[in-house]
Amino acid sequence: MKRLLVIGNNWPEPTTTAAGTRLLQLLKIFQSDGYEVHFASAAAKSDYSVDLTGLNITEQEIKLNNSSFDTYIQKLQPDVVLYDRFMMEEQYSWRVKENAPHTKHILDTEDLHFLRKAREEAFKKNNKINLYTEVAMREIAAIHRCDLSLIISLTEYQLLLDAFDMDASKVFYIPFLIDQKEILAAREKATTFSERSHMVMIGNSLHKPNYDAIFYMRNFIWPKIRKNNPNVEVHVYGAYQNQAIYQLNDIQLGFIIKGYAVDAVETISKYRLLLAPLRFGAGQKGKIFDAMKANTPVAMTSIAAEGMFNKSDTYGFVEDNPEAFASKCLEVYNNENDWCALSGKNLVIWEEFYSYSAFAKALLGRVQLLFSYKNNTTLEGSFSIQMLVYHSQKANKYLSKWIEEKNVD
Repeated sequence: MKRLLVIGNNWPEPTTTAAGTRLLQLLKIFQSDGYEVHFASAAAKSDYSVDLTGLNITEQEIKLNNSSFDTYIQKLQPDVVLYDRFMMEEQYSWRVKENAPHTKHILDTEDLHFLRKAREEAFKKNNKINLYTEVAMREIAAIHRCDLSLIISLTEYQLLLDAFDMDASKVFYIPFLIDQKEILAAREKATTFSERSHMVMIGNSLHKPNYDAIFYMRNFIWPKIRKNNPNVEVHVYGAYQNQAIYQLNDIQLGFIIKGYAVDAVETISKYRLLLAPLRFGAGQKGKIFDAMKANTPVAMTSIAAEGMFNKSDTYGFVEDNPEAFASKCLEVYNNENDWCALSGKNLVIWEEFYSYSAFAKALLGRVQLLFSYKNNTTLEGSFSIQMLVYHSQKANKYLSKWIEEKNVD
């Protein structure tokens, strides 16, 4: 039996973050191929952390910058290590390579962090986007060091190939996934237009694009919607909402802060429209995928829609102008025929872009191909790439050793 070790940035929280749901989907794929799965993290668990032992996954607490991990990895000897975000690869990959040299290294980027941060910085300063940042250097170096990197958005996959001359053999596109059971469940639970009311926003408020979207909606879009329909409300859900968000609660304006939603799909299914006015961000958006499961059309900006659809199969509408956004929200909200036409598109989109069986088979085939290589080198390509990987790996190693020695002192 092959053994997979996942090194998590956090313990998975599938009810609060799309990243948590995505990670569990990947673990399910490996388990379906007979892998023994272990999950390790140096983070503290939260009230939202899922019990992995109930999913037949072995949990292990580890420490940052500590040689105790060397002993752990020597004993475990995994066939594959999956790093949850590039920061985990920086921290642990050199230790894995020294203590389990046969191991294959896979990076799950979740989204491209350098892209999200570059967009956030450009948005705040009203400047052009600069992709070639220090974060980009770190993340791209991590991709080069690994045998394979998983990319959640086709937009980001193409960006790596075009803007960073990435070899296509180093990256694999795999989006959010849905299987036939989930599709059938979504059909059975679907509620009608007349059974629903109001609009909804949802998202983890620690995620800066979500946090900004709440204030943007409250200050620039919602007053326009409310002016034209004084009976409609928007209910704002999300984990980790702070006092600044709770202060936006305004019953007279119909802007209601609801807090954490235990079941995102069930919650969204009560509403006619999901609002996703993101102004920066990257990757795929879990709230939009959940809206498709809830048969709830989405009002979204181009950033929110990026990587989720092609132009002809958008699940709702895309609009960046706040006045037009508000107007289109009311059109969908008030028109049953338009709403039903949009709501029913999820089946076509799922089958074409998000098939669990198709992507799971392709991923396992790609991973199996790694074991057919004659050696475990990740330094393929030009000498300049080899030099980049060598120096970045050494830098991470000796920084970690220095921190460990400093902690001892």
